Amino acid sequence: MWGDKKPEIPAKTPLPQQQGKTSYTAATPTLSGEAKTMAPMDSSYPSTPGGGTARLGASLHIKGEITGNEDLVIDGSVEGLVQLEDRKLTVGASARVTADIIAREVCVYGNVKGNLRARDRIEIKKDGSVVGDLTTARIMIEDGAYFKGSIEIDKAGEPSENDLEKPAYTRSRSAAAANKE
Repeated sequence: MWGDKKPEIPAKTPLPQQQGKTSYTAATPTLSGEAKTMAPMDSSYPSTPGGGTARLGASLHIKGEITGNEDLVIDGSVEGLVQLEDRKLTVGASARVTADIIAREVCVYGNVKGNLRARDRIEIKKDGSVVGDLTTARIMIEDGAYFKGSIEIDKAGEPSENDLEKPAYTRSRSAAAANKE
């Protein structure tokens, strides 16, 4: 069929970038062995090394532990542990998460069953649902959201005894009250 000459399959070769879009040469062989150039790929999620936003799509189902150092949006289902110490986790509207969550910030639009611990804040949006205990410095639960569990406000900036020696305008209200006793 091909005779003595087999078509060559060229490797993907990046072409010059144009305003955040990348083009590649196709790896599809033609009868003459030439490569076709595809149109620029539209990338709606810019990749930034060392801390962009990752996304788990609606058709993905993960069992296990997720750890990392970038923001994460979950639209699929996750069972296990999600640990993003210094990053933001967004649980999308179509997400089903059965996991304990540890992050800097957690925003829930979908369903979560598990304990949430956020160093900065937790938000449960109007169609969000959380069944589990929350530990955070700040909390926001919108009207229409479902929540069943306990809330512990963990003030990360709670003053130490050394802070009491600072001027009153730099102390928190609780430190000033403790100092008056």
